[in-house]
Amino acid sequence: MIKVIITGPECSGKTTLCDNLSKHFNAKKVDEYAREFLNKSNNNYKYNDLITIAKNQYKNEKNNYLGKMIFCDTDLITIKIWSDYKYQKCDDWITQKINSQKKEKRIYILCKPDLPWEYDPQRKNKDSRDELFNTYKKELIKNQYEFFVIQGKNRFNNTINYLKNII
Repeated sequence: MIKVIITGPECSGKTTLCDNLSKHFNAKKVDEYAREFLNKSNNNYKYNDLITIAKNQYKNEKNNYLGKMIFCDTDLITIKIWSDYKYQKCDDWITQKINSQKKEKRIYILCKPDLPWEYDPQRKNKDSRDELFNTYKKELIKNQYEFFVIQGKNRFNNTINYLKNII
């Protein structure tokens, strides 16, 4: 079984790519729980809310892992990066779960923020996208995860070709 995680900074095409890939491969998709949480909380949250977001993201990923492939619109690494970036700390539960997931077959599609930034009330880092992209890359390398950087207008086809070569 393979988990394909679509990750990267805000407004880099993650959700669209994840939606299209799950349809193309006829595979289950796990949405980004943070978006649901922020919609309910009117975009207000505190450091302690990140553990709630992380636990629900983790639970949704675990509960939907059926079949040979699943596509995840983000994962715990995104929550860790955001926690470190915004609060300069991260709950141990998150880092422990990230470490435990190393036993799984996880493939990361890292979206480069080369698409035009579009306003969304949950987006806050228009000018930090390149910095955050580099943080994602470093985190994936540090955790020794296989990843593929996707960029430009042919993201969907390039990702399909990449995945077909490794699955």
